[in-house]
Amino acid sequence: MGMTSEFKQFAMRGNVIDLAVGVVIGGAFGKIVSALVDKVIMPPIGLLVGGVDFSKLAITLKAATVDAAGKEVPAVVLAYGEFINAIIQFAIVAFAIFMVVKMINKLHKPPEVAPAATPEDILLLREIRDSLKK
Repeated sequence: MGMTSEFKQFAMRGNVIDLAVGVVIGGAFGKIVSALVDKVIMPPIGLLVGGVDFSKLAITLKAATVDAAGKEVPAVVLAYGEFINAIIQFAIVAFAIFMVVKMINKLHKPPEVAPAATPEDILLLREIRDSLKK
């Protein structure tokens, strides 16, 4: 079997295609969650804490400068506000995935199986044992 046919067989397996679809949908879902956090959730929270825009919160470690050649050297900044937004986005995505997995587990719950009836020979052996105990 040639490498191309092996690759085709690998790529056309159901799991690989399912994974690809999951990645595409996950990327789109991530964009939706980012927009939700940045445009819907964080503005009211920022307003409640005094009109703070969390995405702009940062600590400047070194200010922007101009080097000897006249080229601007950007500032060194710790953008902790974007980190806060990312944490909230992660929490929303993790909760959504948890709910989906919980729903799937509920749908795929294996049916309860009644215990199998005890075979006749085992019942006879138990009766013999019990009669010998007496």
